[in-house]
Amino acid sequence: MEQLRKFAKYFTPYKRVILAGVGCILVSMAFGLFVPYMVGQAVDDLTVSITWQKAVYYPLVILGINAVSGVFLYLQRKLLIDTSRHIEFDMRRDFYAALVDQPLEYFHKNRVGDLMARATNDLAAIRQIVGPMILYSFQAIFALCISLPIMLRISWKLTLLLLIPMPFVSLTVKFLGGQIHTRFEKIQGFFSDITARAQENLTGVRVVRAYAQEDAEIEQFQVLNREYQDQNLRLVKYAAAMRPLLFFFIGLGFVIIVAVGVPMAVRGEITAGDFTAFILYLQRMIWYLIALGYVVNLYQRGTASLKRFNAILEQEPAIKDAPDTREQPPIKGEIEFRDLTFAYNGRPVLENIDLTIKQGKTVAFVGKTGSGKSTLVSLVPRLIDAPPGSVFVDGKPVRDYPLAQLRRAIGFVPQETFLFSDTLANNIAFGVKGEPPASAGGFLGNGGIKKPPAHAGGSPLSVEDAAEIAGLANDVAEFPNKYEQIVGERGITLSGGQKQRTAIARAVMRDPRILILDDALSAVDTYTEETILRNLKDVRENRTTLIVSHRVSTIKDADLICVLSAGRIIERGTHVELLELDGEYADLYERQLLEEELESAE
Repeated sequence: MEQLRKFAKYFTPYKRVILAGVGCILVSMAFGLFVPYMVGQAVDDLTVSITWQKAVYYPLVILGINAVSGVFLYLQRKLLIDTSRHIEFDMRRDFYAALVDQPLEYFHKNRVGDLMARATNDLAAIRQIVGPMILYSFQAIFALCISLPIMLRISWKLTLLLLIPMPFVSLTVKFLGGQIHTRFEKIQGFFSDITARAQENLTGVRVVRAYAQEDAEIEQFQVLNREYQDQNLRLVKYAAAMRPLLFFFIGLGFVIIVAVGVPMAVRGEITAGDFTAFILYLQRMIWYLIALGYVVNLYQRGTASLKRFNAILEQEPAIKDAPDTREQPPIKGEIEFRDLTFAYNGRPVLENIDLTIKQGKTVAFVGKTGSGKSTLVSLVPRLIDAPPGSVFVDGKPVRDYPLAQLRRAIGFVPQETFLFSDTLANNIAFGVKGEPPASAGGFLGNGGIKKPPAHAGGSPLSVEDAAEIAGLANDVAEFPNKYEQIVGERGITLSGGQKQRTAIARAVMRDPRILILDDALSAVDTYTEETILRNLKDVRENRTTLIVSHRVSTIKDADLICVLSAGRIIERGTHVELLELDGEYADLYERQLLEEELESAE
């Protein structure tokens, strides 16, 4: 019931439409259930005498009643099924919003395939609760409420005889309904496993082929697919048994009525017309009682999926705005790490970091893999949440800024470059405020590049300007469709260096006050790197820039270089100062010079 209570909030905006739909059900059922009464009247009247007037009157009346019932039948389906689609839209919107708000760690713990299964298969099952279940439930309720009094008036004895098979009907619904719920919940979980497996194999298809594991992966998928089939067949066994059993027990009542009712009609205790009407009402009731079995099936499936769906919506984002968070003055770009210590699951990653970065300065972080460089820069845009009072922007704790304001002021290029399956232009312009990320409309209008609106940093950049700064323009000139080139799934049609430069262009185009490059030049050659750094020199002016790199050549011109080891800053200074210190940075510089000499010698 708790799950349904949370689900009920989606009905509130559409309560008038739902009430109108229920009203149409009532009118449709009232007219529809008037037909058996008219048939009974016709039988009795025509038994007495048959005239052309009667032969025309009764068919036309019955036809008219059915026509009115049909109109309201259309309206009820239109209103309720449309509403179910609107509610499905609202739920899918909330589901997506709940996922987008989750931090990175959430997606490390939850498989994408499982989340996709909940957004598709589970949501489809939930929608059945809104449309068909409400429709058939009220039809059955109104049918019983309207038919039973009429049937009692015709013959209370025959009506009471209908109660004989009812306990068997209830037991059938209770037992089979419980089995359907349990098995459907397992099936939905298993469907998530299959979806996750397929998603991983398709995403990692290059690895699968490189290691010649196609047959092995197909076999493993077959095992999962076969088990999913078996689980569904077990469910079908119970779902398929419900309707025949209901037919049998309700049909048993029908047999009893015929066995008792026919002699009553022969003895004159009820008229032939009344008995005919009673049988017709009974037939209608049988259909709606069978529909109730279908409703139970939908309910059990829907509630099983609703539990899985709500589990996502109930997951509070670990990183979010505090209730009292207010918009702050525009960000200028000063950053401070104050006695920062950070740990993952109890394992220290950063320890006692004290560092102030003035507005407009470029600070580089270098060190061995696992020294905490990426973690440190990820704390600024709150992709990872630092302990309170340890990270400041313009003298204010980062938690005092609304996430939207904080991240609007930051251009972030992560280690793992992600591109959308869209045009190159739309990928570059993805982070520009006020413009859609989707391909429709985008920044490509009438074959040209549109300039985005100006933002905090001053003059706006075009897509071409950003590409030029990122050293991508020459590559784009060779593409058949230039900036309208579709980059494919995750940018698969581009090289690693082209993807990194696209990500740099995307960050630059935002005109950010803080630019973070997390090992963003690792996939480009030294010549391209020099070109990009030279282009970025003007962009970095008056902007705070954080650079993470393993290459000394990338960071040697930074205003300050920090060497990290085991989560601590062990050296800091300019390139010249660190070389004079003759420590770990100098050792790294000498090793890289030697590597370059060996490469050139080859």
